[in-house]
Amino acid sequence: MILACQELCKSYNDKCILNNISFHIEENEKAAIIGINGAGKSTLLKIIMGQETADDGQVIIAKDKTIGYLSQHQDFEFSRSIYEEMLDVKKDVIALEARIRQTEQEMKHAKGAALDTLMDSYTRMNHEFEQANGYAYQSEIIGVLKGLGFKEEDFDKTVGHLSGGQKTRVALGRLLLTKPDIIILDEPTNHLDMDSITWLESYLANYRGSVLIVSHDRYFLDRIVTKIISIELTHGTVFHGNYSFYAAKNEEIRANRYKAYLNQQKEIAHQEAVIEKLKSFNREKSIKRAESREKMLDKIERLEKPKELHDAMRLSLEPEVESGNDVLSVVGLSKSFGTKTLFTDIGLEVKRGEHVALIGANGTGKTTILKIINRLIPRDSGTVNLGSRVQIGYYDQEHQVLSPEKTIFDEISDAYPKLTNTRIRNLLASFLFTGEDVFKQIKDLSGGERGRVSLAKLMLSSANFLILDEPTNHLDITSKEILENALQNYSGTVLYVSHDRYFINRTATRIVELVGVPEQSPDSHGDWQLLNFPGNFDNYLEKRQLPVYQAAYQWRAGEQTGSHQHYFSNSDKNDGSTPAVPAKSAAKQDWETGKKQQARERKRQNDIKKAEDMIASLEAKIAELEAEMQKPENATNASGLTQLAIEQEELNSRLTEQYEIWEQLCEEAEVE
Repeated sequence: MILACQELCKSYNDKCILNNISFHIEENEKAAIIGINGAGKSTLLKIIMGQETADDGQVIIAKDKTIGYLSQHQDFEFSRSIYEEMLDVKKDVIALEARIRQTEQEMKHAKGAALDTLMDSYTRMNHEFEQANGYAYQSEIIGVLKGLGFKEEDFDKTVGHLSGGQKTRVALGRLLLTKPDIIILDEPTNHLDMDSITWLESYLANYRGSVLIVSHDRYFLDRIVTKIISIELTHGTVFHGNYSFYAAKNEEIRANRYKAYLNQQKEIAHQEAVIEKLKSFNREKSIKRAESREKMLDKIERLEKPKELHDAMRLSLEPEVESGNDVLSVVGLSKSFGTKTLFTDIGLEVKRGEHVALIGANGTGKTTILKIINRLIPRDSGTVNLGSRVQIGYYDQEHQVLSPEKTIFDEISDAYPKLTNTRIRNLLASFLFTGEDVFKQIKDLSGGERGRVSLAKLMLSSANFLILDEPTNHLDITSKEILENALQNYSGTVLYVSHDRYFINRTATRIVELVGVPEQSPDSHGDWQLLNFPGNFDNYLEKRQLPVYQAAYQWRAGEQTGSHQHYFSNSDKNDGSTPAVPAKSAAKQDWETGKKQQARERKRQNDIKKAEDMIASLEAKIAELEAEMQKPENATNASGLTQLAIEQEELNSRLTEQYEIWEQLCEEAEVE
């Protein structure tokens, strides 16, 4: 055990935040604390770090163990550069290296015993230097900075001139380089792109130490942690497994508790009805029986009704009008800001019913593409055409579609003047705005609250084409899952930008990645392409390893060959060596391929479900036969036992056959 929290309690102004929270972290264990916004996760971390005091309970850290903490807000020496901040972490190693060089100079002039003393010191320091990875500390710093998304040209930038997100990445880099026995991270992925998050996942998964994380990134948690500490309604529960295990287990526990409560309520109501009936007979014997039942009823330990999470919005999305089959066609789209070219000559087609996730590195222009489609900013060249009967509903990550000076109530009523005050109140309540909260001004809301207002407007729009820019930003896990369920049930079309891989995995039917070769010279504007991956994020991770896609990533890095360039480019440039693939036909082919794949997968899943149901039915019948054969009255009935054995053998044969069918279907699914 390296860290233990024992019965921690914390309240603010008589409001209980944490109540008897207990858990422990073993050496090299990776664990996560999860819960809705306001559950007390960050407060718990501050108590562990001694930045806040618990009202009751204690935190125990193993002797001589170091602990490193990344909070959501950072303080820095603003005059230093990014690289100097990293070097500061290694100042002891740098000082040791200086002492080694100094000792080398002294050894040149020393003799006898003095030389022996210097030699011993030199040997000891070199061993210490090697143990501290001194020979590779500069490479280590560069590796961490690049892993977190900094380019070499960024290294000399002054920290004071960085954005809040960049400062957080610098702080994370410093923490990783210190290599404490326990790393504690509060929302470490908030300001990282997908490549950086993937790098951090690998780093933490292989870290020789313990890790405790607060995060809403479920994909991140799935790949790192083996323990979940869930904070719900002030109480903590420990689950041994990753996030997906926790989600399934917690849902099972919640369902079982609610089922037990309903069953008990049903039994209580039944007993009360019987008691009432016995009393109505108004006879001494029946009254005594009623009193006896009342005493038994009083002794029952009554279960409390399971509490619902108070931070659970209600969201339902459904279009009023069905669009045509062709929803969006983008051809030859280009955009620059001043001398900076974002992208050139890209194309995209979206069909009715598709849920398309647009991904790519930070700064490639994904949000700009969405804004151009929404006609919020002009394009430099190319065409953007919407299909027939297409009605757009737009969710902006910066929430610029909201008016800062308006109240929440006015924001909704002005956008939808036909709604009654009661309807608006009920709608806002379903998005967790009640009482006087509805009269808060938009400018005074948190990021999560503005997100909920934007989602409320989106729900009212009844659009058939949703365009969403980072819709899960600032949402807690519960709210993300509600949005996911709404999109899964949405019959319209969706195009969105997101870094949330778990969200993409659950909602996307196709992934489009924006990649490009950066500008190579003052006269070069780079080149861009959209790569199509039918399926969800897991499928994307698998397919992007194929040689044909790897060629595109090498091409992006400046290692392109003629054939690869023309295979993936959406432009009309061609040197005659390989014919270019027209953007429209390629997109259409990908869409058709994706549809066929989805249809095959749906049929296969239905067949698997039928096989599983048949297996369950046969196993139940076999269990019934076994119970019948063990009955005393059948023990001496030879003919009866023989008949039961024949039936059992037949059922076992059918069961074996069903297992073979099930295994074959599963193998086919794995191959595809």
